[in-house]
This record gives sequence, structure tokens and C-alpha cells, in this order.
Amino acid sequence: MLTYEVQLDIDIIRYNEALTKRESGLNDACEEALLAKFPPAEPMLLNRPSVVIDSGYRIILWYLPGALTWSLQRDMFMATVGMGNLLQNSITAGKMSTGRTTKWRTSTSNFHAAREPGLIPGCINISPCWFQQGHENPLDGFRPEVSATLKGDNSLSSIIDMQCPALLSSAALRVMHPQLYRASMSTHVGLGHWAAAQGQDQMYQSLQHWASVYSGASIVCNRHSPNHRDPKCPPEGFDILTCIGSYDHAVMNLTNLGIDLVYNPGVMVSYSGRLVRHGVRVGEGDRIVWAWFMRDSVHNYAGTPRTDFAKYNLADFAIYHLAKYNQADFVRYRTHSCQ
Repeated sequence: MLTYEVQLDIDIIRYNEALTKRESGLNDACEEALLAKFPPAEPMLLNRPSVVIDSGYRIILWYLPGALTWSLQRDMFMATVGMGNLLQNSITAGKMSTGRTTKWRTSTSNFHAAREPGLIPGCINISPCWFQQGHENPLDGFRPEVSATLKGDNSLSSIIDMQCPALLSSAALRVMHPQLYRASMSTHVGLGHWAAAQGQDQMYQSLQHWASVYSGASIVCNRHSPNHRDPKCPPEGFDILTCIGSYDHAVMNLTNLGIDLVYNPGVMVSYSGRLVRHGVRVGEGDRIVWAWFMRDSVHNYAGTPRTDFAKYNLADFAIYHLAKYNQADFVRYRTHSCQ
């Protein structure tokens, strides 16, 4: 698949340094200050396969509309329907947590009823091995565990139902960030050995059938997503979002980059949720998102070194610009390129 290259006048290393450790993206005053310090590009709308890079050729974003086949979309839909009880139990009545950030991710006010019979709105996290919220420091005696969503009787069947989309997320990361892919594979194998040695049978079995190199996946159905960040995503990492459904139209807003993405069913988008502030405007209809995420705390526990930022191949970038200049010549001299 040919991609369209977009280079922005931003240094994402310096941008990351300007963010607080738990930057949520929900504080408009903080975001305005960041926009003043790092002005976004002229507004642009992307609707074709694209890669967005910073001033140092570090990759910020992969955008792949139409990446999901109909069979994969069907697998995702059927698997999501099978998670109905978990999704239903995930929604909370309260709007505020006891901390500083809102619990908007599971607040009932942010969900709408499904049109499709059997589809239940909600938001759950599924992981074969992670740290619970606030329990991420091994020095405090905490150890990784299976997510609560995989502690029921049907946990293994849920993982198996996710295997085809999980393999796609792994294959995509292998192209997008080979170094992170290898690090994630090493982490997965290391955790499997640890779980076996510790007698963590459920974790070991879950890891055996977990087909993604990612730490876990968020399954989200029919939720309104305001502009926000995902502070636990490593800045050099790539979350992968895949979206399906029957909604009329949608646009993903990347407010700090000045970029909007056409967000039709079957799309795949990948970026660091910490670096890219994002939200979605969506029309009526059902929308299901599977967001594959990485947890540096899990990599750290396995002793896996952090990776560098992925860089765009300068040779590819030069070829693209040469082709663009040649196309301009064809227009200027009213000639035609070879087919």
C-alpha cells in the first residue's frame, strides 16, 4: 500500500519533554499553552494512507483507511457481541473520580444505545499480563496479573475470538516499528517463562493464546470520545486503533497536530496516545473500537530495554519528493507520465 508522507515542523522529543508525566489532555488551559509553544500545522484533512513525521524524521502517525477486510470486521463484531456482559458491567454512574481526572471513559453519560441487536455499549480492558491501576511499582511488592476481564469462566474463549485481529496488530507493528516489535516479542516470551516458574497457570495459559505483541486491548462500543491523551502510552510507542461499525460518518481530530482524519469503518490509526491529543466526532450508528496498547511497566518488569523512536526511511522520503516534483513538471509541460 502506497502512503502519502506529511512532514511537520515539530520536534516530538522536545514536545514530550514539555508534557507532565500524567498529561490527560482534558485541561484546556494546559493544551492552549502547549499550542502556543508548539504551533500546529495549517489545518489539513487526510483521507488516504499516510505517514506523518516530525522535523527529525521520527514517525508520529500511521493512517491506513480501509485496512480491515470484511472478514476481520466480522470477527471483531462477533467477538465484541460475545463480550456483552463485560461491557455492560463496565459502565459507571458517576462522572468524577476521587482524583483529578474525570472517569469519562466509563461514565454512562458518554455512551449511547446500540442499534444492532445483541451489541452492548461499554469499555473494557483485556490483558493477559499487566499491572492494576496504581500498582505499577515492583519495588512496592506489586506483581503483574491477569486483567479482571480474563478471570471469568469464558476468558480463554474471549482471547481465542480475538486472535485474527490480534495477529493483524502484531503484523502492523512489525512494519511500523520493528525495534518495538522485537522488544515486545522478547517481553511476551519472558513473561511466559516467569508465569510458568511462579505457578501462575491462568496467566501462562492466557499468554500462550494471546496472539498480539501488545500488552492488551481496550474494547470500546458506542462511546463519545472527547479530546484527550493516553498518558500511559510510551512516547516512542504506537497504540493501534481499529474501528468498525455502521455509523454514518466520523472524523478523528488530532488537535495538537492540526490534522483531521476521515475515520470510516475499517480504518487503522497508530500513534503514541501520550504525544497525540485525539478525539472523535461521529454521526449516528454503532461504532466499535479495538485499541491495542503497550505498557512500559510490563516491559520494565520483564527487563526489556526501552526502544528509540521509529524513524522514516530518508531514501523513501527523497523518492517521494522526487516523484512529486516530476508530477509538477508533467502538469507544467502538459505531458503524461508512463502508465
